[in-house]
Amino acid sequence: MDIYLVGGAVRDELLGRPVAERDWGVVGATPAELESLGYIAVGRDFPVFLHPQTREEHALARLERKVAPGYRGFATEFSPGVTLEQDLARRDLTINAMARDAAGRLIDPFGGQADLGQRVLRHVSPAFVEDPVRILRVARFLARFAPLGFRVAPETLALMRRMVEAGEVDALVPERVWRELARALDEPAPRAAIEALRECGALRVLLPEVDALFGVPQRAQWHPEIDTGEHVLLALQIAAARGTSQAVRFAVLAHDLGKGLTPREEWPRHHGHETRGLAAIEALCSRLRVPQEHRELALLASRFHTHVHRGLELRTSTVLELLEHCDAFRRPARFKEFLEACECDARGRLGHAATPYPQRARLERALAIATATTLSERDREGLEGAAFGERLRRKRLAALHSLLDEPSPPTPAA
Repeated sequence: MDIYLVGGAVRDELLGRPVAERDWGVVGATPAELESLGYIAVGRDFPVFLHPQTREEHALARLERKVAPGYRGFATEFSPGVTLEQDLARRDLTINAMARDAAGRLIDPFGGQADLGQRVLRHVSPAFVEDPVRILRVARFLARFAPLGFRVAPETLALMRRMVEAGEVDALVPERVWRELARALDEPAPRAAIEALRECGALRVLLPEVDALFGVPQRAQWHPEIDTGEHVLLALQIAAARGTSQAVRFAVLAHDLGKGLTPREEWPRHHGHETRGLAAIEALCSRLRVPQEHRELALLASRFHTHVHRGLELRTSTVLELLEHCDAFRRPARFKEFLEACECDARGRLGHAATPYPQRARLERALAIATATTLSERDREGLEGAAFGERLRRKRLAALHSLLDEPSPPTPAA
């Protein structure tokens, strides 16, 4: 048998990027032969094995044949007679369809090295249309490589549009959609993924709540970029540049969904969009089975982001209510992520990427003051249940009133 380094490791090596993991393709072998050498079978749908020492994945060369709609509708064939080129031909993009042999020689039957040089994401063959997951993968790779100047080849984008029009995207299962979207959010340019999905029409199918934001105007006084969808992409890119968590990036993506539901006659104002968007977030998260912590943070960001934007003018009683509504005393780390999402929102406006955001510091100080405020033994005497909580609340309010700076003049909400 022959073993080849395949896929992403070859691509990243040629790009001069660190190789995170190494996958191997095995030609001319059977599962029994690999197991006899100590390889550990782990593949569910096709033969994948872990190397007995390195634990790196080794997959038998295989062919795939489309037999039904959706990304699961494939029959897989593997045998010692399947060649390396046949195995590479079933891959999505040319830059992922290269290999190196044991001597280190590059095997590149589909021009992947040239496409790396031209900074192009191009499909390997017309069989690309058979797997709708490839649309999501193209978007994810664009989110990773857009900062290097990569773009989607026009002919590949055309195939993606045809797949959407044929209803292939409708067959994607929620877990796979979320998995690819989450990975795209973690990349350096997540906005590029959203733009690619929108350009081929998949965003309208997979994330209609987000797609609805494009073309919805906001008041130019506060949003020079005007378009709500563009604002969300600006904020999302700020979140990526700041190295925020995936949960924060999702919250930023979802925080303004209520603006997509504003009646047209009320444009460009969006009064009440904070609460109007809650149902849209719940629907999106339920449909894609988004993790609960992402859902909770997105709901907080939608409901209370304008409170934080007005953080310099809030009365101390309102500040305390905000901390309580956000469960900040029990979950300070989540509150910190909530403030991070709000700051990304405020900076995600044309010309405001570097605008100071002192509102966050005031609310962080408020949480520190209120958290440090406790009841002495004497204060606790005779108090039980709700009475204890009310006494503590009054003491926290007094501490905030005396230690927080006086509110500043009103500031506009982002």
